[in-house]
Amino acid sequence: MSENRGCDSREERCLHEQSVRRALETMPSEEDIAEMAARFKAISEPSRLKILFALSCGELCVEHLTAATGGNQSAVSHQLRILKDNRIIKGTRSGKQVIYSVADEHIMTMLEVAKEHLACNEEDF
Repeated sequence: MSENRGCDSREERCLHEQSVRRALETMPSEEDIAEMAARFKAISEPSRLKILFALSCGELCVEHLTAATGGNQSAVSHQLRILKDNRIIKGTRSGKQVIYSVADEHIMTMLEVAKEHLACNEEDF
């Protein structure tokens, strides 16, 4: 027996139709949804998260990011390219080095909220 029943009353149908209308009115465009998904995908890899948390403490070059994340330079450079291509970080040339910093503080806010959320959930267990 299916659990997907229709609305039992006209009042429920009207309420649900209003909710659907509000959802449609506030839904971002397809382009914005695609860009959000790409940014979430870009930050969803563990080594990129480490890079972002390292950069939350200030600007760093590849050498220092490698030390801070425990990675190797080639892998860190590859991850930096992905973050940079998604406009999450930026690089500024200083002589022969590139100094990286966070370009999108909103991403860092989301990561801090996620970190706090994990801490709260751990306390519940």
